[in-house]
Amino acid sequence: MTPVTVIGLGSMGTALAEAFVEAGHPTTVWNRTAAKAAPLVAKGATHAGAIEAAVAASPLVIACLTGYDATRRALEPAAATLAGRALVTLNSGSPAGAREMAAWAAGHGARFLDGAIKNVPSAVGAPDTLLYYGGDKTVFDEHLATLKVMGGDTVHLGAEPDLAALYEMAVGATLLPALVGFFQGAAAVQARGLEAGSLVRFTVKWLEMIAALLPEYAREIDSGDYSQPQSSVNLFLEGAAYDAELGREANVDVAWQEPLHDLVRRAVEAGHGEHSISALTEVLRKPERAASAP
Repeated sequence: MTPVTVIGLGSMGTALAEAFVEAGHPTTVWNRTAAKAAPLVAKGATHAGAIEAAVAASPLVIACLTGYDATRRALEPAAATLAGRALVTLNSGSPAGAREMAAWAAGHGARFLDGAIKNVPSAVGAPDTLLYYGGDKTVFDEHLATLKVMGGDTVHLGAEPDLAALYEMAVGATLLPALVGFFQGAAAVQARGLEAGSLVRFTVKWLEMIAALLPEYAREIDSGDYSQPQSSVNLFLEGAAYDAELGREANVDVAWQEPLHDLVRRAVEAGHGEHSISALTEVLRKPERAASAP
């Protein structure tokens, strides 16, 4: 069983370390606040008091901190120890941050793999929990069985070290609008004396319908052909007025939707009114910047 070091013991880092311990991997943990390691030590992990000792303990080092800057700051004292080791980062951040992290790791001789966990801490280790990675394929192949301890749906996106961060942000863009939409609906039904829980069954069905449409929308976007809409841009524009009406009736602030409605209006102005709603992608794209003069 490959020894593993987990750097960072927030809720997700703790869940990762627990999964490795339970799977039988010799697991070393480190955290700035050492007290967070105590429950893991009780389960069989080893606590390293110094970051240098934590990195030196394992050929596979998994950092689960808040961002790339925090990861570099934590690892800096142990930079000389990273040479030849596999470093996997599982944190938030932009593709640019991932590229900078990869360059820093390479500069210290580490083999780098950047990843993202697409679920909550309680789902760590489940067969259907998704993690995807970008970076050194040899690290992925060598440690695949160990990486699958964190989640059974484990994917290598490609050799570019920023791919996981790119997909993390591209996929994550769906989250907040979907959640705020649900929260708005909850406030609206509560204004009628109904429970938010009464929405759940129907919202899940709605999300399942959206999920079923995504392959078709992706096909339209990839082909650039929006001429056979299931839902047109004009249809969404017509619905904007009803959103405002519901807000007034339920005394709910729906102002967060205005930028979305503005995007729809701009799509109509650009000639996409009778096109599929996926044509909003064309409005979201900014014109390429003109090349700078020499």
